[in-house]
Formats: sequence, C-alpha cells, structure tokens
Amino acid sequence: IGLPNVKKYSFLDRGGDERQYCAPGIDLPLCGFSRSKKYPEYHTSLDNFNVVTSSGLFGAFTVIQKCLATLEQNKIFQASVLGEPQLGKRGLYPATSYKKSESSVNYNQNMMDLLAYADGQQDLLSISDIINVPIWELLPIAKELEKRGLINAVTSS
Repeated sequence: IGLPNVKKYSFLDRGGDERQYCAPGIDLPLCGFSRSKKYPEYHTSLDNFNVVTSSGLFGAFTVIQKCLATLEQNKIFQASVLGEPQLGKRGLYPATSYKKSESSVNYNQNMMDLLAYADGQQDLLSISDIINVPIWELLPIAKELEKRGLINAVTSS
C-alpha cells in the first residue's frame, strides 16, 4: 500500500490474537496490525491510555481507513486503446512545453505507468507495488482515465 515506516513480520513472529484466529481448524485470514510489535504493557493491566494515546489511536485509525478505502476501491483495469494513447488531445497532458513542477511530472509519469500496466490482469494494488507509488496517489488518476474512456474496470464473471 506504500505506507511509510511499515515493518512487515512473518506469521511465524505472531504474538497477538492472530495466533488464535489463524490456528488450525479456525483459519480466519487476518493479520495483526500495530504501531509496535510488543511493548512491556501489552496485554497487561498496565495497558491503558497513559501508554496508548488518543493521537496514537487516531493515527492508527487514519492508516486503517486508508487500507479499507484501498481494498474497497481496488479494481482490475484494462486499457481501452491499443498502444500509448495521445493524452494531449484529451486534456490530460500539456500540449506545449512549460516549466513543470515535480508533482505534475510525477502525476504524468504515474498516469503513463498506470496505463502501461492496465492489462486486464493487474489490479491497482499490484500496479502500485510494481511502480512503487502509493495506491491513493493512483486512485484519482485511475478515476480520471476511466472517466475519459482510456481504461475500463474489468468485472469478474
């Protein structure tokens, strides 16, 4: 998803409730999500709002909200034109040269990269991983390309 400062741990390093939910016979597909793997107060009577702050909870809420939005908006896209489309005539690319800001260069590059991988096989999350761009930066680009008829969402049968 492209979150900064994220550490991934193996399931073998489990230490929270995922042990019970993923145990043989239960097998619920879930993972643990926390700011830190373990801290001395974890799962004790000392685990309270002096340790877990409201700003920390809000930060976690924001990250989880982005994760859920990502899952809900993730789609597989198929380019609707053969080859690289002419974006200028569609108002998606500057027709004349001008001094570009870094954000506009990145936006245009991300648009071209998204189009290059919109093969009807890759979902937006996979494309995000391939081109190393957070999916929430690709979502508005995908919406614009879809609105302009350059990509179509693939529906599963």
